[in-house]
Amino acid sequence: MKIAVPRETAPGETRVALTPQAITALLADGVEVVVQSGAGDASFISDEAFREAGATIVPDAAALYGEADVVVRVGRPSDEETGMLRKGAIIIGTLGTLSNPELARRLAETGVTAISMDSIPRITRAQSMDTLSSQATVGGYKAVLIAAERLPKFMPLLTTAAGTVRPARGIVMGAGVAGLMAIGTARRLGAVVEATDVRPVVKEQVESLGGIFIEVEMTDEEKANAQTAGGYAREMSDDYKARQAALIAERVKEADFVITTALIPGRPAPKLVTDAMVASMKPGSVIVDMAAEAGGNVEGTEAGKEVVKHGVTIIGLTNLPATMPGSATAMYAKNMQTLLKHLIKDGAINLDFTDEITRGATITHGGKVINEATAKALGIEVAEPAPAAPAAGGAA
Repeated sequence: MKIAVPRETAPGETRVALTPQAITALLADGVEVVVQSGAGDASFISDEAFREAGATIVPDAAALYGEADVVVRVGRPSDEETGMLRKGAIIIGTLGTLSNPELARRLAETGVTAISMDSIPRITRAQSMDTLSSQATVGGYKAVLIAAERLPKFMPLLTTAAGTVRPARGIVMGAGVAGLMAIGTARRLGAVVEATDVRPVVKEQVESLGGIFIEVEMTDEEKANAQTAGGYAREMSDDYKARQAALIAERVKEADFVITTALIPGRPAPKLVTDAMVASMKPGSVIVDMAAEAGGNVEGTEAGKEVVKHGVTIIGLTNLPATMPGSATAMYAKNMQTLLKHLIKDGAINLDFTDEITRGATITHGGKVINEATAKALGIEVAEPAPAAPAAGGAA
């Protein structure tokens, strides 16, 4: 069985799906790995490093896809790359089919099995495969560094001969993995940090990092419905949003920087910071909107751009992990390696759809969309996969 690693084609993407270390570990399972020339250049991994790990280097995407049983990548394939996939091949990557369900339709029509890293169930057994968490860790860290670099003042409290400098004050909206990393990083830089989240259960985590949790009054019903079974935040009622907005508006006035991280899978990002709130901030303040790709948490965010509104810099970069390819690639590749080892049996991919991880992460198989959430987004009936699918690569 040949596992293929292409060069990513999305603008600004610097990561690669596997590192030499991950490839060495996978070769022990009796598979072959082929890597497109230059795939690791933007992550500072040379073709020679891949060769030394045991991979074969191929010159271009056509050669790579033509011989691949399994293609592993960071992001979505382009239309051209989708057309290169062989019928019966497997593609694994962060496909994002909830926000782009038509991709799932095209992959099903191509006859490939598509497995999406962002659909892996949030269960204990799958934590080491969770690329959403690993890449959010990178993004949360980098968001604070960007805010610190753009701010016209120090982050920490300083007592100097020229007087005392008060610490910067920040608000982090959303206390998931990215938000918690942002809180911890900002606190290590010496800022005073407040945080808000619709899930009251994260209060203890925020406070353990030295943050101050902004509590919105909630009914028992709202508390019970604040998160999904997988731990993601749910979209809240209009009444809750109004209470939250009123409380945030008071805090935002005093903030030097705001970092927003709130995302709801398959839905546009909730608007948390209004134009009026931006206008109330001090000139020179900075907002880093990590939800920019999904429409943004801030009125005035422009995806992929840095803009100034009311004297406030609003940064809407859409791929923060790609700005730190060394760490981001190492973490993503380890997640991918763990998933592949979960799937490989006797040198081939074994798709056991009775397994919760395999079933949850698989989007298309046998020419059909078998992922429930993606099928719902397409407005079609979800198809049931065969009870036991044959393994890729020729093994039974």
